[in-house]
Amino acid sequence: MISVLVTGSSGQLGRSIQDLAPSLPEIRFVFKTSSELDITDYRQVKEAFADQGFDYCINCAAFTDVERAEREPQLAFKVNSEGVKNLAETCLLSHTVLIHVSTDYVFDGTKRTPYLVTDKTNPINVYGASKLKGEEYIKGLLTRYFIIRTSWLYSEYGKNFYKTIVAKVQEGEDLSVTDAQTGCPTHARHLAQFITKIISTDSRAYGIHHFTDGEVHTWYSFAVKIVKENRLDERVEIKKVKNYSTFAKRPEYSVLKNTTLQPE
Repeated sequence: MISVLVTGSSGQLGRSIQDLAPSLPEIRFVFKTSSELDITDYRQVKEAFADQGFDYCINCAAFTDVERAEREPQLAFKVNSEGVKNLAETCLLSHTVLIHVSTDYVFDGTKRTPYLVTDKTNPINVYGASKLKGEEYIKGLLTRYFIIRTSWLYSEYGKNFYKTIVAKVQEGEDLSVTDAQTGCPTHARHLAQFITKIISTDSRAYGIHHFTDGEVHTWYSFAVKIVKENRLDERVEIKKVKNYSTFAKRPEYSVLKNTTLQPE
């Protein structure tokens, strides 16, 4: 039986993997929430791996608050960089394959065609920089790893754009949504399926991968899709706006070109 540790298991992706677990009897999952396993504590990480013989570690633990990261960069780097380093070092010692989730925000958004895994990274905010540093630690320490960049994650779990739009419409609010950013929304369940396929097929396509749902949207067009999917379009007016007032800079275009699990 394949043994897999999942960190940060209470988030969107972790809970989506838990939903898939019963359909994967060949895999023994050990789920750890961030309160049960703090990846920034090297001692905790080592103890979690001790005598477990994990074949894989799926790292879903991350500091994802883009706005807060600008105000608390030390915390963002502690989790997204140093915490990842702790996992990578422990995976190296325990001969565990690390599957790490990264982000489209490692790019600056100046390109106008989908980003390839080989494109130059250039994050424009603290969140992106902290995630890129985590990637660099992994590449420097491991040869057997999967770094999976994804974007605009949503699901029925946690806080996300999809749930926020539905809630606001149901509360009777008219919406103003920007079309100044372009990317690919990704359902956490689909990402979970991609990751578990890596494990169940014993993929050796190590390295960096891009995975999204592949449908290009602005936040405005995604909001329109959401209200239509939920048959709420007669109850709301969605106003398209250009301004997007946030503390953190965000890439205007961060569409990722999906990769396959076939080795190069």
